[in-house]
Amino acid sequence: MANPLLNSFLPLFYISWFDDVLTETEMKTMKDAIDSQDWLTKTDKDELFSKIDVENPPSRSQINEWKEIISKGVDDNNDDELLTDVALKLALVENPETDNEELKKLYFFLQELEKSLGIISSEAIFAFKEKHDTITSKYVTEATFEVEKLTEILDGSQAETINKVKKIFTLPAFKYEESTDTEVYREKVLKWCKILAKEGLGATAYPKEHGGEDDVEAYFSIMETLSYHDLSLVIKFGVQFGLWGMSIQSLGTEKHYKKYLKDVGSLKLPGCFAMTETNHGSNVKSLETTATYDHKTKTFTVNTPHKLARKEYIGNAARDGQMATVFAKLIIDGKDHGVNAFIVPIRDSKNTILDGITIEDCGHKMGLNGVDNGIIYFKNVVIPKENMLDRFASVNSKGEFESPISSDNRRFFTMLGTLVGGRIGIPRSALAVAKSALAIAIRYGDQRRQFGPQGGSEVPILNYRMHQRRLMPYLAKSYAIHFALQYVTKRFLHRKEAEMQEIEALAAGMKAYSTWNTRDTVQECREACGGKGYLSENRFGALKNDTEVYTTFEGDNTVLMNLVAKNRLSEFRNQFGEMNAVSLFNYVVDQAKTSITYKNPFATRNTDENHLADPEFHLHAFQFREKEILASAAKRIKKLLDSGLDSFDAFNIAQHHLINVGQAYLERVVLEQFQLQIETTNDKGSQAILGKLFQLYALSTIEKNASWYLEQGYMEGVKTKAIRKAVNQLCWEIRQNAVPLVHAFNIPESCLSAPIVTKKK
Repeated sequence: MANPLLNSFLPLFYISWFDDVLTETEMKTMKDAIDSQDWLTKTDKDELFSKIDVENPPSRSQINEWKEIISKGVDDNNDDELLTDVALKLALVENPETDNEELKKLYFFLQELEKSLGIISSEAIFAFKEKHDTITSKYVTEATFEVEKLTEILDGSQAETINKVKKIFTLPAFKYEESTDTEVYREKVLKWCKILAKEGLGATAYPKEHGGEDDVEAYFSIMETLSYHDLSLVIKFGVQFGLWGMSIQSLGTEKHYKKYLKDVGSLKLPGCFAMTETNHGSNVKSLETTATYDHKTKTFTVNTPHKLARKEYIGNAARDGQMATVFAKLIIDGKDHGVNAFIVPIRDSKNTILDGITIEDCGHKMGLNGVDNGIIYFKNVVIPKENMLDRFASVNSKGEFESPISSDNRRFFTMLGTLVGGRIGIPRSALAVAKSALAIAIRYGDQRRQFGPQGGSEVPILNYRMHQRRLMPYLAKSYAIHFALQYVTKRFLHRKEAEMQEIEALAAGMKAYSTWNTRDTVQECREACGGKGYLSENRFGALKNDTEVYTTFEGDNTVLMNLVAKNRLSEFRNQFGEMNAVSLFNYVVDQAKTSITYKNPFATRNTDENHLADPEFHLHAFQFREKEILASAAKRIKKLLDSGLDSFDAFNIAQHHLINVGQAYLERVVLEQFQLQIETTNDKGSQAILGKLFQLYALSTIEKNASWYLEQGYMEGVKTKAIRKAVNQLCWEIRQNAVPLVHAFNIPESCLSAPIVTKKK
């Protein structure tokens, strides 16, 4: 410019025109400011006005020239430099002898003009620096623990079984099926099942004398590990070797084991589990299929009384099944003896449908199209007496019904209780899917770079705090659920009769908790991968569609949560039923002490970092919520009953409350098991990162329930805000270990099979 001092305006002009648009307001602000300066001549002002004329904007090349001039005055190594400092340097380039008073006047004028334009000088200067390092751009993946040691902790005693399954996945035969033809897909899944059966995996849970390993825990581990590969395979495997085979083992007796189990375990005898009916869904007690006994011929006649009593959604039925465990009402001499289980042939060895059997294909589904779900009708199908699975009930030599369990109710629930294993296999399978989704999304987030500071390079999207907020809580929750499901599995394997109701409720609840978590995790991970996550090749479509049904099969999640709540209410009632006056008084005193301790102003407002990170605080918050919700639900139902309402109506009115009872109970169980795992972990690096995940699970769950804690007076707003801040910080801290944490899942690359995270060779 003609006057060297005018060069000091270039940084402001560049910033104003940087986005190619100078607004009328910005132009007027600068014009008025320039016009007010007496030290500027008319020529100076006209020259400056020409640079801010919205009718005649500078060209892109001219703007770039300004940037080159300005950049020469920027010190890349001085992080404290301001835009006005650079402006003065430019003013002095051609006239270093400029009067100090004049420079001061210029300096303060430019500062005021920056403020008027809303420019943050310390930020704007980075537009001219060659390097711009920030905390965000510097943050990188850096493991603080040994991945292999954490994998060992996750796999535990099942490492050998898990690794055996993963090794099988490397076989060429297990390459993913790309065809959209349902029949091609079904055939591939059947082929996979046959390979697994040949490797001895199908019969794992069966007694050794019948071709198995007598290892139910290994069976669950196989189901979970298979879920890293293909979920149609998981369900086909589970129907054949779990539902079909285990129904024989759980409900039958030695004669059934000898006759069927070896052939079931080798897949020589494909079968079905025919419980669900169209009319009553999962309400097993109201099933309408009948099995009428004829003592003269020593046979049962199985019949579908009307169309809505058909067996629906039966896996293995549409194409491959040759026999089925059929749940039907046992009728003897016109008397209904309740639901029992029977083995009914539906096809011969050549796969021809037998007389009296009608089978329809359920058709194309949202997912799991490698499974041949079908609908079965029975029309007076005659089966021999020995086909009744008679562990809990039988027809004696006189043609009379008999059972070692006299109570019809108890017998029914004992029978169903033996099948609770499905509610352990499904949540473990769902968890594997959540892990797969997290592995893809987190690894992609670490690789994918987008945006960044002015003058700096793009940064991994996993460095963005909101991206961390989307994924890290789900990562923490998946680790938490992993240890909780190990606990549920152990409880089931070492169950005692007196504990069965509690275990059934716990398994039902964890099925709901895990599958809901998977649904939400997969959706968030898909969105976190943007358009790439929408491509089928990156697996989210398969993961999402195949697990959609997980929230409703083996029991609709909402129904299961009601079951959990009713179990907790029964426990609560029993607890009070056994209390004498002294123990009841002590209970009330304990509750009062809790209120005094945890509802005093210091506790409700305590935002100390050590307090918020304290596992004792977390555990008490979870326990307090569980106890309060349970007690309030019990009071509410009692009040409804006392008002004269029928118990069915009372529970219907309180259903939303009951869901919260189940949710609070499960969250407490998950937290406790996570805490126990950390306490028993010897490796310090693993223990430290698990501790961070524990804190995030605990605090993010408390944050989710913040409104409830505020309503109860357990916390005040200042504390819930501090918890939100702590969750943000934990997400930031865990981010550096996020990729190693998903590597610790040790999911085979062939199973992830997502190009967005495929390792470059």
